[in-house]
Amino acid sequence: MSGVSMPIFAAMLVIFAAVTIFLGYYGYRNTKDNSEFLLGRNKTNPIIIGLSYGATFLSASAVIGFGGQAATHGLTLMWLCFLNLFVGLFVAFLVFGPKTRRVGKRLGASTFADLLGKMYESKGIRAFTAILIIVMMPIYCAAVLKGGVNSVAVITGLTDLYDVILIVMAIIVGIYVVYGGIIAVMYNDALQAGIMFIGMVVILIVTFSTLGGVTNAFESLSALDPGMAGGVLDGFTGWTSVADFGSSEWMLVVTTFLMGVGLGVLTQPQLIVRFMSAKDDRMLDRSLIVGSIFMLVIVGTAYTAGALSNVFFMNKDGGLAFNYVSGLGLGTDFIIPQYILEVFDGVLGGDFFVCLFLLSLVCASISTISALMHTIGAAGGYDLYTLAKNRREKKEADSQNVRVNRICTAVMMVLVVIYCYVMPKDIIA
Repeated sequence: MSGVSMPIFAAMLVIFAAVTIFLGYYGYRNTKDNSEFLLGRNKTNPIIIGLSYGATFLSASAVIGFGGQAATHGLTLMWLCFLNLFVGLFVAFLVFGPKTRRVGKRLGASTFADLLGKMYESKGIRAFTAILIIVMMPIYCAAVLKGGVNSVAVITGLTDLYDVILIVMAIIVGIYVVYGGIIAVMYNDALQAGIMFIGMVVILIVTFSTLGGVTNAFESLSALDPGMAGGVLDGFTGWTSVADFGSSEWMLVVTTFLMGVGLGVLTQPQLIVRFMSAKDDRMLDRSLIVGSIFMLVIVGTAYTAGALSNVFFMNKDGGLAFNYVSGLGLGTDFIIPQYILEVFDGVLGGDFFVCLFLLSLVCASISTISALMHTIGAAGGYDLYTLAKNRREKKEADSQNVRVNRICTAVMMVLVVIYCYVMPKDIIA
């Protein structure tokens, strides 16, 4: 299989775009004021919140970026899956979530910057937080957008249409975020999460089936010679064992991947807003169950399939995943896409499932981008605008102007697209 069946993928995209626009319109119809644009309280349910949180948490970086890293560095990255679940879900939902929701509601806060500003009764903290979001988040957003576009362009072979794919994806996201607010964002997140979930379950089943079952797959992975590994540092001991303590490989995997990514989730504003959107604490408890199942399947599959791709490529071509894609002139970010293209070759319905995986990558990117854009737009159109307006008019009142939020979000979306053209190519992980 050399590529994607464009008729099937085009049909999927048309249906996906139609549903996305419909949900954006639903959000627009149910967004009458700033409170609904920013938090959408009473318009969501536990399933929507859980899926939206998970889809926002996991972008293309988790699936193909860190899936590729798992292929290179092994199943040690499954500890990142544990941290995602324990810190990113259980600690977040059981410790931080309820208190954040209650404090936010008591103070009448609508954004992360607004929450901190009112908690500490400081306009300076609110302004600093909003500015930090506006300065830094577009870079993260552009990396996610670029990663999604790169994957689509390369896997479909439409590299000549890179600019078109980038602009179309940005416009679709921009329209439903600008007009539909948080309601459209969260409902679309849930749709995209469902597609991601189905796609990853199929990949996991096909992986184990192709490699002769769960036991045989992991035994074969453990038997691979660590001396053949490429892209690793000193101290690497194999794909099913932890690197030597204190070695360069151990420092990279543990202090950078596991600790850096596994703990940072607690401070992401676009996720904290999900807690503030919940109607009560019981809703958060129910959302935790949905989010846990989703997270376990997505990251568990990505890291497992990534590591086991070494067995697949060894059986097929006598080389490991990193060495195989390097021979094709590709980087680590393309191990998972290349694996998907080849593992489904000859599988019944393989063309359909490759297209489904590609659509899953699109969903992984869009779900995170939309949440980031909503957060960025609110930081400028709500927080900074409120502070500037209050200073000018000598009063204390939060802005109720939805139009300013929408304009700011649209402007920042343009900035994100510009960033995509000045960022390096290998940016996903």
